[in-house]
Amino acid sequence: MNPFQLKSVRRPLSVSLRPVIPLVLGLRGMAQPAVTDGATNIVTLDKTTVVGHLDEAREQIVSSLGATSYLITSDQIADLAQGANAPFNQVLLRAPGVAQDSAANGGLHVRGEHGNLQYRINDVLLPEGISGFGQELDTRFVDSVQLITGSLPAQYGFRTAGVVDIHTKSGASLTGGEVQLYSGSYNTVRPSVEYGGSSGKLSGYVTGSYNHNDLGIENPTSSSTAIHDVTEQFKLFTHVSYLLDDTSRLSFIGSASSSDFQVPNTPGQSGPFARTSTGEVPVGLPATFDSTALDENQREQNGYAVVAYQKSVEDLNFQLSAFGRRSTVHFTPDPIGDLYFNGAASDVNRKLTGGGFQADGSWQLGDNHTLRFGGSVLDDSVSSDSTVTVYDLDSIGNPIGAPRGIVDDHTLHALFGGAYLQDEWKLLPKLTLNYGARFDVYSSHFDTESQLSPRINLIYEATATTKIHAGYARYFTPPPPEFVSDSTLAKFENTSNSTGSSQNDPVKAERSHYLDIGLTQTLMPGLQVGVDGYYKTARNQLDDGLFGQTLILSAFNYEKGEVYGVEFTGSYAHGGFSPYANIGYSVGKGKNWNSAQFLFGPDGPGTDRDYVRNHWVALDHDQTVSGSFGMAYTWTESTRSSTRTYLDAVYGSGLHTDSTDSFGNTIPNGSTVPAYYSVNLGVVQSFKLGGRRVLRARLDIVNLTDHIYQLRDGSGVGVNAAQYGMRRGFFGSLSYAF
Repeated sequence: MNPFQLKSVRRPLSVSLRPVIPLVLGLRGMAQPAVTDGATNIVTLDKTTVVGHLDEAREQIVSSLGATSYLITSDQIADLAQGANAPFNQVLLRAPGVAQDSAANGGLHVRGEHGNLQYRINDVLLPEGISGFGQELDTRFVDSVQLITGSLPAQYGFRTAGVVDIHTKSGASLTGGEVQLYSGSYNTVRPSVEYGGSSGKLSGYVTGSYNHNDLGIENPTSSSTAIHDVTEQFKLFTHVSYLLDDTSRLSFIGSASSSDFQVPNTPGQSGPFARTSTGEVPVGLPATFDSTALDENQREQNGYAVVAYQKSVEDLNFQLSAFGRRSTVHFTPDPIGDLYFNGAASDVNRKLTGGGFQADGSWQLGDNHTLRFGGSVLDDSVSSDSTVTVYDLDSIGNPIGAPRGIVDDHTLHALFGGAYLQDEWKLLPKLTLNYGARFDVYSSHFDTESQLSPRINLIYEATATTKIHAGYARYFTPPPPEFVSDSTLAKFENTSNSTGSSQNDPVKAERSHYLDIGLTQTLMPGLQVGVDGYYKTARNQLDDGLFGQTLILSAFNYEKGEVYGVEFTGSYAHGGFSPYANIGYSVGKGKNWNSAQFLFGPDGPGTDRDYVRNHWVALDHDQTVSGSFGMAYTWTESTRSSTRTYLDAVYGSGLHTDSTDSFGNTIPNGSTVPAYYSVNLGVVQSFKLGGRRVLRARLDIVNLTDHIYQLRDGSGVGVNAAQYGMRRGFFGSLSYAF
């Protein structure tokens, strides 16, 4: 199958999900026949059949009807660069409308938005963590993932640029495990193990990995190796499920990760940040400092747990879940070097603790109506403990005396609540209307808002090969509390950490109207093409950026926002051959920063704030053209040996950066970095050893042409450093499945 299967207008099965129906959607292999107990004459369903039925029932509860969805399975992930060892963001990057960015700026952007992605695991909302350089989600545990965009049905709220819906591997579909050693360029060493199985009504899956390499964060220079960029990462994930009876199950999902990153250095930085009135280096600083010797570091730790109960009785299906989350990011500066180059050394430890519950259900009313309903509540608490070492400044900006530390600790609390009701109404055999609404509330100590948001999607199956959808959605997007800056600005007045502005209007929820229309066409067996267009207009457009010296994002608003674009996709699958191509065109812009204005420095004629107040500017994370292309082919030499090769590529027209006009004035986000591409090549050789035992050897070449390309040049709104894409790398793995 092709790696990106467009599912924008697929209608869920309209069947009554009774316990005796042996539905096995998504399972590996066929279900076994039901077994009859001769003593009691009671039919007992095989466990595989029950699991398949409950999986299908869960899909009925949370439907993507009317939205645009791109499906990638674990087998298809194997045809991408580095396969299951690829960072999770690199998998999503192969879908239309997804633009690549540096890890520090979020890693990727969907349809011209910064962040605003919602993650779900087995249809349960995953609470947000504090994003940093690392990726908490491990590609290895993915059985399938969908990126759902467009006009979303009413069950999807708060984060609406896209829904990343992950279905994990499970013990019910695995019997055995796999050990693997992956290594290669940049001193990469990554051993991993996974195992799954079942016993009676209990099934479980667990995977763990360790990752060491010398390119933990993107290189700020164009050289093939980075300076001071080592990372150490540990990840653990488990999924346990217990069948209570033929109509219900209890599931547990748990994850823990810990990552350490060195922040890479750029040679040739100039300093000191200022000199005293007599021309001397400020007290406590050396006469010179080599920027390649800076020692900034960041530690990221994440963990979450989910408990879910699912029930399917006649035409009623529902799932109840409770979840908890713990996330920390601790940035430690170089105490002397940061003072020397920046005039401030910020030690920031930000922690997020969250928890909540979610309820979703579906009820089929006859042949023409399916009601879906539910709600969720999430409580977040974010603490920020920071100590900033600064110099006091005199009236003309000269440092005075020795540096001193300023403690600035805060705790922020936020409550999210939402409820929805919608109806899937089959108007005609080929025409379906999915309509409904949700009501959301967001409350924190700096902002309390709410909104009723109608949603409507129309799906028309014009022919067996032509499907059309059109929809409208009203969205309400609260700011992520973990990125809301709550600094006490007055503490830093007349110091080397002053921003030159004390204006700090609260960050507000974004409110938007969203339109989407699309078509898919099957031109011949195995060949499918699609086109999808979208338009969004927003009030209080949310954005994030990196400001100051710490590498933790800060949120802000544009008073007005507008995003629109079109996506094209094509795929073909025949035998062992499966090419695909995706191209997205996007325009995103905003006007007037109306919150957290201190992030942008002083106001007045000729400043960035004055320009953005009076002009529409491009959003720094928007990329005009993004593309992904690839093909894979399998040769089967014998019943015991096969070879699969792939060719994979991404293209980007470049993210935005500052420019200057003819008078030398800065235009924020007025230009872009140069367009880029990266081509990847790989081969996998498999040897069957009997039973489930398989030996696999894999070779990956990333950036085959060693193309030097820049993701960021260090300028642009909320951009604090240059970043380059990975140069050519050779990686290999040896794995044994048993």
